[in-house]
Amino acid sequence: MGLNILLPYIFIFSLLSSFLSSFGCSNGSECKEVNLCGKCEQGFHCFDCLAGFTGSRCIRSTTTDQFKLLNNSLPFNKYAFLTTHNAFAINGEHSRTKVPRITFSNQEDSITQQLQNGVRALMLDTYDFEGDVWLCHSFGGKCFDYTAFEPAIDTLREIEAFLSSNPTEIVTLILEDYVKAAKGLTEVFTKAGLMKYWFPISRMPKQGQDWPLVSDMVAKNQRLIVFTSMRSKEQSEGIAYQWNYMVENQYGDGGMKAGNCTNRAESSALSVTKSLVLVNYFRSVPLKDLSCVDNSANLMKMLRTCHTAAGNRWANFVAVDYYKRSEGGGAFEALDMLNGQLLCGYDNVYACKRG
Repeated sequence: MGLNILLPYIFIFSLLSSFLSSFGCSNGSECKEVNLCGKCEQGFHCFDCLAGFTGSRCIRSTTTDQFKLLNNSLPFNKYAFLTTHNAFAINGEHSRTKVPRITFSNQEDSITQQLQNGVRALMLDTYDFEGDVWLCHSFGGKCFDYTAFEPAIDTLREIEAFLSSNPTEIVTLILEDYVKAAKGLTEVFTKAGLMKYWFPISRMPKQGQDWPLVSDMVAKNQRLIVFTSMRSKEQSEGIAYQWNYMVENQYGDGGMKAGNCTNRAESSALSVTKSLVLVNYFRSVPLKDLSCVDNSANLMKMLRTCHTAAGNRWANFVAVDYYKRSEGGGAFEALDMLNGQLLCGYDNVYACKRG
């Protein structure tokens, strides 16, 4: 369903959200999150889940670092990574255009917080806007002042700061790309200081072979992998066309049908041998209050369904909305399962350490 069709509903939803926020903070003071769980241990956060349980619980909110737990000596495609859908579309972020934003949000943490919590792949929507590259949640291939979130360079600088401070980490960017300005992406990545981390397409396998070892990528400081949805940019800018290197299931509601995992239109069939597998599991219309249920048992079931559909290959990337919300282990537990299966054939990565 196109965003243009949903725009009237988004407008009503945005007005309602603004009204409720204003009502809750009518005294003009800054709204603050109320912690009803007491003190949660490190790596957990206090959440409610009206669709899943009553009250509030301390819910797991960070990944297991598979590299520190085990090793980084295997090919990149032998590991799984938590991925945030529309990572830039952050709930409550103020408008940068001085026009009220009328579009959906999909996350509630800053890019820096997402990376600190173990997210290692970010889905970003890039557009031409106001003579620059912006991140927008828009429609029709155009960014508007009411669908714009922020200049892309601001997010890219957060990523650069993370890579600079964490010299053994690798970050993947998956761009839904509408930038038509010549060398527009190259220019903004250069300005953000990210080219020194660039992983070159000459080292990316197209025929299903293994990727370079993670340890080798770290040693060479080639720690930023960037994919674009625009095929021509592989030739014009040296940015990898996403579906030359990975298969991907259907996104939105179509990717959440129990027992069914099919490829999105741009991707080869999931059973076709590409080195990387991306599984999307998020709604066409993001609903924060339901994401806690979506990111729990049903997510695990879909990963197993897609494993079968992909010729018994496990996902390398699992993309979700509101990544910290769940009924318990959530996307983090799902990632432990994926890494366990990829690394040693068990349902939990910690079993690999015991083995």
